[in-house]
Amino acid sequence: MARLGPGVEQGDQGRLASEEAHGDVDPEETDNLCGTEKVYEKVERSCKGRSSTKRALSASPGQNQYNHKGHQIELFRVQAMEAVEVESKGSHGGDGDRRTSRNDRRSSWGCTLLLVNNCLQNTSYFGLSTNLVNYFQVELHAGSKSAANSVTNWMGTSSITPLAAALLADSFLGRYWTITLFLVISVAGYGVVTASASAALQSAVFYAGLYLVALGSALSPVMVSFGADQFGDDESERGLQSSFFNWFYFSMNVGSLVGGTVLVWVQTAHGWRLGYGIPALLSVLAVALFMAGTGAYRRHQPPGGFPATRIAQVVVAAVRKCNVEAPDDAALLHECDGDDGVSTIQGSRRLVHTDQFRSALVAS
Repeated sequence: MARLGPGVEQGDQGRLASEEAHGDVDPEETDNLCGTEKVYEKVERSCKGRSSTKRALSASPGQNQYNHKGHQIELFRVQAMEAVEVESKGSHGGDGDRRTSRNDRRSSWGCTLLLVNNCLQNTSYFGLSTNLVNYFQVELHAGSKSAANSVTNWMGTSSITPLAAALLADSFLGRYWTITLFLVISVAGYGVVTASASAALQSAVFYAGLYLVALGSALSPVMVSFGADQFGDDESERGLQSSFFNWFYFSMNVGSLVGGTVLVWVQTAHGWRLGYGIPALLSVLAVALFMAGTGAYRRHQPPGGFPATRIAQVVVAAVRKCNVEAPDDAALLHECDGDDGVSTIQGSRRLVHTDQFRSALVAS
């Protein structure tokens, strides 16, 4: 005899088996039991489909109730729905975990590309700057004092240009497009320097390429901030963010070590053409790697506009509201959240509420 669903009691099964053996089975009763069996098997099959069973059972509950001698299988229907609901929730949870894992892998891939990019940039920069005084003396026939002065001015310019990059990144272009722009400028600068060293061009051409490199190498502050954007504000990602900062500094030191030793040896042993050609190739590779990770980057921080405008807004708002009384509910003084949980002020991070300063005032 076929297996019956749980809605049929054990006594009914035995009685039906006896009646079947004597040929006294009621056709209507058999049809009811067969219908119950079909429902049971249908639910078992649809449990594998998870959410489809839940929709089928909840859409028309009356169609899923079959009676046999006053015994309903309503309990069985409810239990099946609960089981399917649990399985469906587990499926959705698994999908969420897979999405989270996929986002984590994408973020890790983007951060890895940023670290490699930073290492390549520092290798190129220190490969050019470490032996620059010798180039001025040997190739441009400058005196020791003039060569040292030229290198000092150039390095000072390289230290100032990050201010311009930071202003563009935070106010107008955003970090991604600022990095892209300055990487292209650095490629142009290394290309001009290499062409000047290869063809023994005039010093004016070499200086032009040199200061293009100074402008294009202003990316370290923007790059590290862009790397920090790849992580959220959750406690679980703060440790990863701290680890990224450590690896970023490590990649910077590795690049400076390789550039200041290996590339300087190449310049001394094999000439300036190859010695400056390698940094040019590394700068092109840095651009290619950065662009390759475009789909893996998170761009959390939009540009906030010219900072002087926002400073003026604060001054004007302070003057206009100097006589406004503070509300009794201190929660009204907190910064409002946007739809995505960040600041409603474009280009700003939401200020986290703290009672630290209030406690300090009370204690004083």
